[in-house]
Amino acid sequence: MTPPITSSSTPTAASGVFITFEGPEGSGKSTQIRQLVADLEATGRPVLLTREPGGTPAGDRIRGILLDRSSEMLEAETEMFLMLAQRTEHWRKVIKPARAAGRIVLCDRYFDSSLAYQGYGRGIDIEAVRRLHIEFLGREFLPDLTVLFDLAPEKGLERVRTSGRGGPDRMESEDLAFHRRVREGYLAAAAAEPGRYCVISADLEIAEVSRQLRIAVDARFGWHLNGKATT
Repeated sequence: MTPPITSSSTPTAASGVFITFEGPEGSGKSTQIRQLVADLEATGRPVLLTREPGGTPAGDRIRGILLDRSSEMLEAETEMFLMLAQRTEHWRKVIKPARAAGRIVLCDRYFDSSLAYQGYGRGIDIEAVRRLHIEFLGREFLPDLTVLFDLAPEKGLERVRTSGRGGPDRMESEDLAFHRRVREGYLAAAAAEPGRYCVISADLEIAEVSRQLRIAVDARFGWHLNGKATT
C-alpha cells in the first residue's frame, strides 16, 4: 500500500508557500480565495492565484473537455489522465517556478480533487491515483497546506442551482450519490493527513468562514492577517 504523500519540508520565505483549496460543489471556495488574495495583497505579499483544471493554455483547453456536459461519456480513466496531464503542465510551468521564486501560490483545486472525484467518485483505486502522481510529479508537488471547505452535498448543489450563473457543468450534473462519495473522499484524505489539511465548515456565514480561514493561515505561516498573533 502506498502511504499518504506528505510534504517533505517546512516552507520558508525564500521558497514561497503553496496553498490549495478543496471542497464539494457549492462550498464557496472561489469567494474565500478571492478574499484571501485581497488580504494578502493588502500586506504587500506577492500572490499568484491559479486554478485546476486549468492554469496554463493547455490546461484551460483540457478544462473545457472535463467540464463540458457533452463530454459526459468519458471513461473514468480518461478523466483521470486528463486531470494528470493538465496538472503536470500546471505544476512544472506555473506552480513550481512561482513557489521557487518566493511567491504565495493559491490554487483552487489540485491533487486532492483527483483523490475525491476520480478516486472516491469514479471508483479508481486510490493507491493508483497516488502512485501516478508520485511517478510523474515527484514527492515535492504537494502543497504546504490544503484547506477543505466542508459542506453537505445537498446544500452545495442547491447553492449551485440557485447561483444564477447558468446551468451546471459536467461535474455538478452528477447525481447525489456521486457527490456524497466525493465528500467522503475529501474527509478521508483530511483524516489521513491532518498535518497538511485544515477543515473549515462551509455551512456558515461567508464572513465567519473568512475569519476561520485567516486564523488557519495565521497559525500555519505567522502572517497575522487577523490583526493579532495566534497560537
